Amino acid sequence: LQLDRTETAVNNLNPAFAKKFIIDYHFEEVQKLKFALFDQDKSSTQLYEHDFLGEFSCTLGTIVSSKKITRTLLLGNGKPAGKGMITIAAQELSDNRVITLSMAGRKLDKKDLFGKSDPFLEFYKPGDDGKWMLVHRTEVIKYTLDPVWKPFTVPLVSLCDGDMEKLIKVVCYDYDSDGGHDFIGEFQTSVARLCEAQDASPLELECINPKKQKKKKNYKNSGIIIVKSCKITRDFSFLDYILGGCQLMFTVGIDFTASNGNPQEPSSLHYINPLGTNEYLSAIWAVGQIIQDYDSDKMFPALGFGAQLPPDWKVSHEFAINFNPRNPFCSGVEGIVQAYSACLPHIRFYGPTNFSPIINHVARFAAQATQQETASQYFILLIITDGVISDMDETRHAVVQASKLPMSIIIVGVGNADFAAMEFLDGDSRVLHSHTGEEAVRDIVQFVPFRNFRNVPKETLAKAVLAELPQQVVQYFKHQNLPPINSEPA
Repeated sequence: LQLDRTETAVNNLNPAFAKKFIIDYHFEEVQKLKFALFDQDKSSTQLYEHDFLGEFSCTLGTIVSSKKITRTLLLGNGKPAGKGMITIAAQELSDNRVITLSMAGRKLDKKDLFGKSDPFLEFYKPGDDGKWMLVHRTEVIKYTLDPVWKPFTVPLVSLCDGDMEKLIKVVCYDYDSDGGHDFIGEFQTSVARLCEAQDASPLELECINPKKQKKKKNYKNSGIIIVKSCKITRDFSFLDYILGGCQLMFTVGIDFTASNGNPQEPSSLHYINPLGTNEYLSAIWAVGQIIQDYDSDKMFPALGFGAQLPPDWKVSHEFAINFNPRNPFCSGVEGIVQAYSACLPHIRFYGPTNFSPIINHVARFAAQATQQETASQYFILLIITDGVISDMDETRHAVVQASKLPMSIIIVGVGNADFAAMEFLDGDSRVLHSHTGEEAVRDIVQFVPFRNFRNVPKETLAKAVLAELPQQVVQYFKHQNLPPINSEPA
């Protein structure tokens, strides 16, 4: 499917194309792209009429995680097309600036016969039809002519379409419970003018009632609206952090407990069928093939738990499945799959099902990363398991501690066991507490039972498993007040 074309650069071997391609970005999907270059020979729009110079294929995730990539152009057979190279850069289009305003009033007109006014403000911008469009309404402050409203934050695009010079209108009313609010006064200004307000020197604007202004010769105003402070900041998105250079560090934890069954027998959850797969492998592929685009070296630790290991057959709850504890890294998802298949004949499935050692293992690395005090790394632990957790108290404690770190945990339940405890760890419906009563700072666990996805495309599993991850990443870095590494000031 052809998405779009650039303009033609005439007689140029090193063209820089002005045309931009606009693409919707979905983290939880593998979005494949192909860039093909042609030498225009005729005025025809048919591609086969022109000379093919080479092409390059990748995922949108690869471009986004590098911000800019340069690669060799290839022929259809995968061989280099001469010396040709292609450079592709990505940037987010949306304006992520937000404006925070602290407003107050002084000596506003009295509108109630037997008391003071109940003032509130409304902010308007000009709509496409030329009419004023309501953008924000403050709360009502009761019985006062000198109100102080709570600070509020709105997207800059909402308030002025991102145009600091655009005129906006602010209207002050006296609240009436029957909805017939009394008009106190109004003024027009721009965000650029509002930004002149500083904490030390607030900006004062006259609130004018045009009818009173016409009638009364000595009319000055209907009170003063004070802009106590105005700050514009950026509300960073997941894409901002990834484009800023944040790497997603992926670790897999695999359950090798006896309840999985003997891997030689077809009834076992670890049995690799004639197609070369099982539910463990399907889960690794579904999640790994998306996350691997966001890690530049694509080297992933793969750990096992609940098995007895040679030579002394001691039980381990955090062993490298490549049997190299100093270097448990596998190259890409393919490397994890190979190490998994190779280790199955050499271990004995045992028990119990302890999660906390592997969670604490990844948490140690996440804790080290926080010492840099930058938004450079976020850790994702995928645990694939067939059953009930044995060390629930320790696991709850480990998750609560990990919720303070740049880390998320994805649990995929395989087989047909009762996964009630897993649902409990996934704090979607309530905050998780450790056995000592300590609350999780944020929800970092996403649990998905594989059986719900057996007969659907594997992309559907990836979407369900990874849907919450972008907001978990943003939530952590915002909570720590960490902007993207290469962010521009607002």
